Amino acid sequence: MKIMLRKTTDGLSVYVPKKDLEEPVVSMDKDSMWGGVVTLANGWRLELPDMADDTPLPITVDAKKLGEE
Repeated sequence: MKIMLRKTTDGLSVYVPKKDLEEPVVSMDKDSMWGGVVTLANGWRLELPDMADDTPLPITVDAKKLGEE
């Protein structure tokens, strides 16, 4: 799914255009979010593509939504 990642005053935020949903990132499984899984405040887990650590934000990327546990 296409998502937009951006920095806010509170940290990172993800916007999902097709759902008109914006949620803060509450945890990352790696120090760099790229190539890892991020968890949103609503419980969604998204696998992000591998990109350079210094990739500028905001950016739109394809992420994979992982199933709920």
